[in-house]
Amino acid sequence: MNDTTPGATTVLVVDDQPANIRLLDAILSPRGYDVRPADSGEAALKAIAESEIDLVLLDIVMPVMDGYEVCRRIREQVDTAYLPVVMVTASGDEEKVKALEAGADDFLTKPVNQSELLARVASLARIKRYQDTIKRQADELTAWNRELESRVETQVTQLERMGRLRRFLSPQLAELIVDSGDESFLESHRREIVVVFVDMRGFTPFAEASEPEEVMGVLTEYHEALGDLIFRFEGTLERFTGDGLMVFFNDPVRCDDGALRAIRMALAMRTRVRGLAEAWARQGHDLAMSVAISQGYATIGKIGFDGRFDYAAIGSVTNMAARLCDIADPWQILVTERVFSTAGSLVVGEELGTRELKGLSRGVRTFSVKGVDNSRTGS
Repeated sequence: MNDTTPGATTVLVVDDQPANIRLLDAILSPRGYDVRPADSGEAALKAIAESEIDLVLLDIVMPVMDGYEVCRRIREQVDTAYLPVVMVTASGDEEKVKALEAGADDFLTKPVNQSELLARVASLARIKRYQDTIKRQADELTAWNRELESRVETQVTQLERMGRLRRFLSPQLAELIVDSGDESFLESHRREIVVVFVDMRGFTPFAEASEPEEVMGVLTEYHEALGDLIFRFEGTLERFTGDGLMVFFNDPVRCDDGALRAIRMALAMRTRVRGLAEAWARQGHDLAMSVAISQGYATIGKIGFDGRFDYAAIGSVTNMAARLCDIADPWQILVTERVFSTAGSLVVGEELGTRELKGLSRGVRTFSVKGVDNSRTGS
C-alpha cells in the first residue's frame, strides 16, 4: 500500500441532508473508503465515541448543533483531539476562518469538487495513519517502560535478598533460595546441626603490639582464606567475631555428611592458615589457629531487628563447640565423640579422654583429629 491508497480508512460523513451524504458516499466508496453516515451533530459525536473513525467530513449548517460546535467538542476530547476534520462550507472566507478557529484541519466549498475532495481526504487519511503509528509506538514504549520498571524493581529486590542471604550462605545456596522465592527457612525451627568454631591463637598480644592497619591486613587475609572454604564446603556462616568464627552444617540445606564435611573443612582451613602463618612469622607475628566441632540440636532462625538481621543457632551445641575450642592447642582440631563416630572410619584421630568445659555441667569425651584417610572404607 502506498501513501495515497485509502485502504480501510473510515470516513464519517455528517450532514442533515441525506442527498449530500449519498453524493459524498458515491465519490468515496468506489475508491475503497468505508463511509459512515451521521444526520446530526449528536449522531456524529456518538459515532465517534463508539467506533474507530479515521476522518470526519462535517457540514456546517445543521439544526440543534452546527458543525462549528461539533468540531469544538471533538477537539475537547483527548482521544479525538487530533482526529482529522474537513468542514464543508457553503461559501465565503468568513465561514472558512470560523471553521479553522473551531479546529478544522481543512475545508471544502459546496458544490464539492470531486478531485479536490479525494485529494484532501487522501492527504488527511495519510496524516491520520502517521498519527496512529506514533500513538501506537508511544503506547508500546510506555508499556515497555512499565515492564522495565517492574523488571528493575524485581531485580533490585532479588539483589537485596541475595545480599542478605549471602551474609551467611554460600553464593550457590543463596542463589538457589532467591530463585525459588522460599525464605521460610528464616523462621525459627529446631534441627540437629554440626557446629564448627574457629579461633586464632596469639591474636590478643599481636593486636596489642601492632598498628591497627597491620592487624586489619592480617584479619583480611585470614577471613578471605576461611570464607572461601566455608563457601566451598557449603557451610552456613553464623558470624565472624574478629579472630573467630562459627559455621554450621545441615541447615538450611540438609546434608547427610555434615560431620565429615565439617572435619574436611577444618583440615583445609588448618592447611591454608598454616601457609599464611609462615608469612606472618617472617613479619614477627606468632599466630596459629584452633578448631572445635560439636553436634547436637539447636533452635535456628532469623534474629535481630529491621535492617539488621542475622541467621543464628541457639543451643548448648554452640556453647560446647566454643568451650571446646578454648582448650584446644594451636593447630589442634578437637571434636566430640558424637562427631567423631558420625563422621565414620575415614577420620584419623585419637581419643583425649573426658574434658571438663567451662559452663557445662558434665565432661565431654573428646577426640583430636589428625586427618582423613580416603583409602579407608567408610561413609
